[in-house]
Amino acid sequence: MSALRWTRGAAGLGRVLRSPGPHRPASEEGILGGLCSSRRSSAASPRERDVQREWGHAELLEVLEARVRQLRAEGTPAVRVKVKEAQADRPSQGRSSRWAQKLEAEKKVMQRRQKEANYQRQSHSPEFWTLRKEPKIWSRKLAGCLQHGRKGAPESSEEQLARVLQAAMAKLSSREAGTLSRTKAKAVETQTLVLQQKFQTFFECCVCTGQVPLAHHVLVTHHNNRDKQRVLTLDMYNTVMLGWAREGSFRELVYVFIMLKDAGLSPDLCSYAAALQCMGRRDQDIHTIQRCLKQMTEEGFQPQLLFTDLVLEEDDRAALLRAVVKAEPTFRPPPRVPNPVNTSVLLKDVYSKQEGPVSYPKLHLPLDTLQDLFHQQLHVELSSSVCVQSVDKAPVMTKEVIEARKTLKALRAQWEVELLRALRETKATMGRQAYDGQPTLYPFLCLLSEGEFVSILMQVLQVLPAQGEPLIQVAQNLGLRVLNRHLVKQKQVTNHVQKLGQRYARYLRLLASDTQAAPCLPREYWDSLGPLEAPPQQPWAVAQVLQLGKQLAELLVQAVQMPRSLAARPGAQHSIPVLYHVYSFRSYRQVGILKPHPAFTQLLETAAEPTLTFETTEVPMLCPPLPWTSLHSGAYLLSSTKLMRATEGTTQHQRLLEHCAPAQLHGALDALTQLGNCAWRVNGRLLDLVLHIFRDKGCMRLGVPPPRSEAPRPAQHQLPPGCTPVHKSELRKELARCLKVAREMHSLRSEALYRLSLAQHLRHRVFWLPHNMDFRGRTYPCPPHFNHLGSDLARALLEFAEGRPLGPHGLDWLKIHLINLTGLKKRESLRMRLAFADEVMEEILDSADNPLTGRKWWMDSDEPWQTLACCMEVAQAVRSPDPAAYVSHLPVHQDGSCNGLQHYAALGRDSVGAASVNLKPSDLPQDVYREVATQVEEFRQQDAEQGVQVAQVLEGFISRKVVKQTVMTVVYGVTRYGGRLQIEKRLRELSDFPQEFVWEASHYLVRQVFKSLQEMFSSTRAIQHWLTESAHLIAHAGWPVEWVTPLGIPVIQPYHRESKVQIKGGIQSITLTSSVDENQKPNTLKQKNGFPPNFIHSLDSSHMMLTALHCYRKGLTFVSVHDCFWTHAADIAVMNKVCREQFVRLHSQPILEDLATFLRKRFCSVSSTKSLKPSERALVTKLQETLQSLPETGTFELGQVIRSTYFFS
Repeated sequence: MSALRWTRGAAGLGRVLRSPGPHRPASEEGILGGLCSSRRSSAASPRERDVQREWGHAELLEVLEARVRQLRAEGTPAVRVKVKEAQADRPSQGRSSRWAQKLEAEKKVMQRRQKEANYQRQSHSPEFWTLRKEPKIWSRKLAGCLQHGRKGAPESSEEQLARVLQAAMAKLSSREAGTLSRTKAKAVETQTLVLQQKFQTFFECCVCTGQVPLAHHVLVTHHNNRDKQRVLTLDMYNTVMLGWAREGSFRELVYVFIMLKDAGLSPDLCSYAAALQCMGRRDQDIHTIQRCLKQMTEEGFQPQLLFTDLVLEEDDRAALLRAVVKAEPTFRPPPRVPNPVNTSVLLKDVYSKQEGPVSYPKLHLPLDTLQDLFHQQLHVELSSSVCVQSVDKAPVMTKEVIEARKTLKALRAQWEVELLRALRETKATMGRQAYDGQPTLYPFLCLLSEGEFVSILMQVLQVLPAQGEPLIQVAQNLGLRVLNRHLVKQKQVTNHVQKLGQRYARYLRLLASDTQAAPCLPREYWDSLGPLEAPPQQPWAVAQVLQLGKQLAELLVQAVQMPRSLAARPGAQHSIPVLYHVYSFRSYRQVGILKPHPAFTQLLETAAEPTLTFETTEVPMLCPPLPWTSLHSGAYLLSSTKLMRATEGTTQHQRLLEHCAPAQLHGALDALTQLGNCAWRVNGRLLDLVLHIFRDKGCMRLGVPPPRSEAPRPAQHQLPPGCTPVHKSELRKELARCLKVAREMHSLRSEALYRLSLAQHLRHRVFWLPHNMDFRGRTYPCPPHFNHLGSDLARALLEFAEGRPLGPHGLDWLKIHLINLTGLKKRESLRMRLAFADEVMEEILDSADNPLTGRKWWMDSDEPWQTLACCMEVAQAVRSPDPAAYVSHLPVHQDGSCNGLQHYAALGRDSVGAASVNLKPSDLPQDVYREVATQVEEFRQQDAEQGVQVAQVLEGFISRKVVKQTVMTVVYGVTRYGGRLQIEKRLRELSDFPQEFVWEASHYLVRQVFKSLQEMFSSTRAIQHWLTESAHLIAHAGWPVEWVTPLGIPVIQPYHRESKVQIKGGIQSITLTSSVDENQKPNTLKQKNGFPPNFIHSLDSSHMMLTALHCYRKGLTFVSVHDCFWTHAADIAVMNKVCREQFVRLHSQPILEDLATFLRKRFCSVSSTKSLKPSERALVTKLQETLQSLPETGTFELGQVIRSTYFFS
C-alpha cells in the first residue's frame, strides 16, 4: 500500500474513531488528527523526508495496533488492519514511547468525556437529582426562627418545627411586613398574567403526578431570587403546601409556610387548611394544632369555614377533621345546609310544592335496561375514544388496497416505537431543565402514561386533512385532549367512578318506566342522594395548553417518518418526514401549517380504512346525562363539560357564575337537564336513502355533498405556448377558484361523513344529547357532529325515541307541519294549510312510497329531507286502522315569527310592530318580511317617478327574499354595511338583474329597508338606541357590559381589546391573539354593537327555558332550536298554550326598569366610581342620565298574545 493511500486511510479511520463531541483544539485532537493534517513542513531534505516517512509509517502502524487492541477491550467490533512485512524494520521502542504516552493521554481524555456524558445522562433521571428543600429567608425575624429550629436536637425536631411554624404564623412587625407587601404589590403589576398561570399549572401538575419535591425545588429556586420571587403568588405557595400535606411532610410544609410569610403574603384559609391536614395525617401533638387554630382564628377564620368554604376531597376532609377534633373534642362540622329554593317570580310555579298536580315524564325504558346503558357509556368514557365504521363507499379489495393497509400497519408500528423514544428523550430534557429551576412541561408529560400520549398523537395524525391544519389549532387540539384524559384519569384514581355507579343506580329509579318515585325534578332528586362532587379542576391557561400541544406536535414532525418510495425495500433509501411545517397566507396573515406529505395522503386514500375515531364528548351519550347540579357537575359521566361554553381562555363568565347564589341558577340548570333527558333514535328508513345518495356521488340540491372528485377542474392544466399575461392571470384565477371549491367540497363531505357514520353507528340504539349554554343563556347540544341543531338533513335523521299516540288532533298537526316545511302556504291560515295537505295527499303518499323513483314532490320543498320524513309519518298514520292510536315518533315544530322583533315589540308595547310579528290575534299570519318589501317598493316607486335611476333599474326586483335576511338581522345588531352586503348577495343571485348596478342598488335598498323598519317599529329602534348608548358609555368608562337575565343568569360580554401572547421556541413561535382577556380594556365598538342583540338573545333563551320547565311539569317531551320548539304531534296544543303564557309572564315583568336599576347599581355606585378619572366620571354621570330616561312605551295590551294563533306556528 502506498504512503498516500495510508495517509488517506488513516484520515478516514481517524474520523471514524474520533470521539463525538464539540470541536477540540489541535492539541486535543489526538495523534490521528496530527498525522492526517493537510498541512506538512517542507523544509527538510528529501532524504530526511524519506526517513520521517518511514518513521511515520512505523509509528502509525503501532498506534493503529494499539487502538485496535483498545477497541477490542472496550467491546467494539473487530477492526482488521493489514500490516506489511516491513514490521521487522521498526525503529527501537525508545522512539515509540512518545506515541504510547500520547495515546495514553488521549485515552484519559476520552475516559473523562465518557464519564461526563454518563453523568449528563444520569442527571436527566429524577432519581439522580439533588433538589433544594431549605429556602433562603429574606426577613431577619423569620430567618432567625428557621435558624433556631435547625439547632434543635434530633429527638426534638418535631417540637422545634412546631415552634418554627408558630413563629412563622405570628404577624411580622408592621414595618417589615409593609416593606415586603409593597415590594410584592409593585412586582405583581410588572409581571404578566401568563407567566403566573404557567407557574401555577406547573405546581398543580407536580402535585397531581407526585412530583412535590420538584415543585418545592422550583418554588425555592425562585423564592431565593428577589427578582424571580415577584412572580410567585399565594396560590402557588398553597398548592405546594397542599402537596406536602397530603404526603404528611411536616418539615417541608413549614419551609413553604415560612417562605409564604417571607414573601410578604398573608396566609388564607387554604394555607391553614393545608397545615392542619398535614397535622391530621401525622397525628401531631395537640398543642401544635391548638396554636395553629388560635392563630387562624385571630386572622378571622373560624374552624367551621374549613368545611363550608373549601371544596375538599374525602381524604383531605377526613385528615382536616381529625386534626380539628383532636384540638377541640367537642367540634362538629356544620350540618349540610338545606338546598336553597329559587325565589324568582317567574319560577314560582315550577318550584312551589303547592301549585297543582305535577306529572313529570318518565323514560320509556325499564330500570335494568337503563343500568346496562349506564355501564356501556361508562366503558366508552373510560376508553376515552370511540371507533365508528365509516359509511363511505367501501373500496374493492384489490391487491393495491390490501398492500396499502399492510404498509400502513407496519408504518404505524414503527411510528409508535419512534414516538415513544422521542417522548422519553423529551421528558428527560424537560426534567433536567426543571431541575435547573424552570417551570417546564415535565410534570405535564407525566400526567398520562407514555402509551396514552402516543395513542393521542397517532389519532391526531390520522385525522389531519390533506391541505394541512394551522399549528396553533393542532397544538390546542392536542393540549385539550391531554387535559380531558387527565381529568378522567383523576376520577378513576380517587374512587369517584365506583361512587358514581352507586349514585347513578339510585338516580335511575326516578327515570325508569317500571319504578315508583315521588315526583321530583332530576336535580332535586340527585341532590337528595347526598354529596358526590369531586373538587373542581381549574382549567389550564390557554398558553399552557398551547405550549404542551406544540411540544407534542413537534414530536410528531420529528419522529414520524416514512420511506421516500414505499415500493423500495426497507433500509434501502433515506426516510422523509410524514409531516411538513410550512407557511401559508390566510386572510392576509402568514400562518404556520402542519401538512402531511402527499405520499402519506395518497397511502391513506388508497387504503380507505373503514373506521373513524371520535373523542368521547363528540358522540351522543348511551344513557341519560347527569343532571346539572352546579357549574362543575352535569352532562357526561366522567368527561368534564363546561356549563357555559366559551372561547378557551375566557374566565370572567366562570367567576360571575361562581359568585352568584346557587339557587339563582336553578332555572337554567333544570332547563338544561330537561333538554338533555330527551331520548332520541335514528330514522332508519330515511338514513338508507341518504346513504344511497351519499355513496352515489351525492346531490348538492338535497344537501348531500359530493366527493372532491366531482369538484370542477380548470379547462387547461398547462399554459399554452405564447400565452399572454392577461390569459395567464385568468388561468391562475380559475385554478385558484377550482382549488377553493375543491377544499370547500372536501370540508362539507367530511362533515357529512362524520354525521352519517355516527347515525349508522347509533342506528338501533337509544341515545341522549347533553346540553350546555353560551354566555347569553342560549342552549346547545354538546356533541358537535350529530344533533338536532344541524341542517335539514341532520334534523330529518332524528326522531323521539319515545312515541305518543296521535290522539284526536295529532294527524292534523302532522299535516300542518308537513305544509309548513314545504314553505308553500306561509300566508295561508292553518285551516287552509290542512285543506291543502288533503289536496296533495296523493303526492305525499307517492313521496313516501317512491322517494327516489316517483314524482319526487318532496324534493321541491324548502326543507326536503324533513318533508320526506313527515310524508312517511303521515302515510303510516293515514294507512293505520286507527290514526288516533298510531304511535308517532316524529317531532313537530312551532316556530316563532321573527322572534327578535317579537321581543322588541313586547318590550316597547308597540302596537304596529306587534301586529306585524303576530303578537296580535289575526285570521291570517302576518309576514313582516313581505310587509317591509311592500313598503320598500312604495319608496322605490316614489323615487322612480322623480327620475332616480337606481330606483328605475330595481323595478320588479324587490321581493321578500331580497330583504328577508337584512330585516331578520337588524334586530340582532346588523349595521348598514353588513345589511348592504346581504342585499348585494341576494341581487347577484338574480340572473336577469344588471350586475353593473349591484353596488349602487344594494346601497339604495339598505337605506330604504332601515327607513321602513324605523317607521314600522318606532319603539324597537328607540330601545335599540337606548341599549346601544348605555353600552357605549359603560365601555368608554372602562367596563365590559353586564346584566342578569330574567331567570337569574349573570351575563358579561367577552369583548376586549386584543392581547397577544407569544410562545417561543421549537419549529415556530406561536402568537396567540385573544379578545377575551379581561385584563385588557373593553372593545368599545363590539361592546356597543353587541349589547342589543345579546340582550334580546338572553330574553329569548329565558322564554325557551320557562317553556321547557312548564312543559316538563306537564309531562311533555320538549326540545328546542332556539326560537323553534319541538314536541309530539299530540301535545302541540298544550305546548302552544304554555309557550304563550310564559311569553306574557316574562314580558309582564319590568324588564327594562330592572335592567336600568342593575346598571346603575353596578356602574354608577360610589364604590364603582371612586377610582375613576375625571373624564370617566363624566361618562358615568351621562350614563346615569341615560338610564333614568327609559324609552317610552306604546299601548299594546300584552294579553292579546294568548289568543294569537300565529305567534308561534
